[in-house]
Amino acid sequence: MTKPLILPTRRIFLGAATLGMAAFTTRGLFAEELQRVKTPAQTEGPFYPDKLPLDTDNDLLIVNDNITPAVGEVTHLGGKILDVKGDPVRNALVEIWQVDAKAVYLHTGDSGKKKRDENFQGFGRFLTGASGEYYFRTIKPVAYPGRTPHIHFKIKRSGKELLTTQCYVKGEAANEKDGVYRGIKDAKARESVTIDFVPIKESRAGELTAQFDIVLGWTPESK
Repeated sequence: MTKPLILPTRRIFLGAATLGMAAFTTRGLFAEELQRVKTPAQTEGPFYPDKLPLDTDNDLLIVNDNITPAVGEVTHLGGKILDVKGDPVRNALVEIWQVDAKAVYLHTGDSGKKKRDENFQGFGRFLTGASGEYYFRTIKPVAYPGRTPHIHFKIKRSGKELLTTQCYVKGEAANEKDGVYRGIKDAKARESVTIDFVPIKESRAGELTAQFDIVLGWTPESK
């Protein structure tokens, strides 16, 4: 049975609260500096799921009611969706997709040829509220053949696609060899999609936290 599309479970929110997720509810100085930097659009790539899973919630580590979690470095990924003025965007549907720990996408063109981690959802969605915030529990991205580690994002609102982009791991050596990453010529725009994956001190399992604020070249008046 399919879980709710947009509402994170109480388990996820409580877990996030105990792991220092205050960073996602308080706008830092760094985030404020980036508010006026429009997040660059990037290629969707060939592996947006061609068949969506039955479970499309914001916890990519557990599929439906399975008790076996996905393999990988657990990451609490959050941020805000902002308009070009820096105001939060409500009712933005945030979609993410990425490879599993074996570097396999949830796509028949990729997973049909390789053995994927069946416990990794591979795709998730979250609908923002008045604060513009979103949250996913996923894994730290790993490299895909020919690509540096990254996570794909697609932002929609009222059925309209507003932005497709990707985020990258700060300090990853492979970034400078990645053609898509190097294709972002503006240094500030490139910095805006390069994020820290920081160990959570309170976590005994080595979990990470990461924040990716997305600034759309869009305002409510432009819809």
